Amino acid sequence: MLSRIREDIENVMMMDPAARNWWEVVTCYPGLKAIWWHRIASWLWHHGFRWLARYISHVTRFRTGIEIHPGAKLGRRVFIDHGMGVVIGETAEVGDDVLIYKGAVLGGISLDKGKRHPTVGKCVIIGSNAVILGPLEIGDNARIGSGAVVLKPVPANSTAVGVPARVVRGPRVELKPSVALQHDRLPDPTAEACAALDQRLRLIEKHLNMTVNPLETERESEPIPAGER
Repeated sequence: MLSRIREDIENVMMMDPAARNWWEVVTCYPGLKAIWWHRIASWLWHHGFRWLARYISHVTRFRTGIEIHPGAKLGRRVFIDHGMGVVIGETAEVGDDVLIYKGAVLGGISLDKGKRHPTVGKCVIIGSNAVILGPLEIGDNARIGSGAVVLKPVPANSTAVGVPARVVRGPRVELKPSVALQHDRLPDPTAEACAALDQRLRLIEKHLNMTVNPLETERESEPIPAGER
């Protein structure tokens, strides 16, 4: 138990450059507290004390802003950064070394009692306000961009962005797991589509030996003032 606690503290200090010492981590990180209380609630849940497990989960949500169902399975060194608004459903499974930012949701889309929440692989990064719905799988080393709504499985070593999310990069082979979600380097599907369209228009203009100036076209469409007629 003490080794797991030490491991969690060291993981937070490695993942968050704002963490200065172990005392600050223990007292000021709600994501860490939520995970520790979840372990207690999960043990109670799987040993038949289900009301007490749910009550601990409820109190933890009130104190941290993070809701983890006691039936959910979390791996080692899971780090919930900031954490406010994070929701992890009953049948969700989260692998080792997963980084989850605030507002992320691992939710269900079914009223069935069986598996209805996501399975997240190892070394996955889930961006702020990302929503992953249904019993789908997120492969190892995948990245889910901020605000993405994931409704389909995401392969390992891939990046998914958008609403609904789609895979825009993959496979992405890494020798070491990522420790930061570099939002500025995530691809922008809309910008890439616009750039491709612009390139095709330029090729068409070159082939037809013509050039269209958007400013001139806009000026021609404006009404001519009476004094200039």
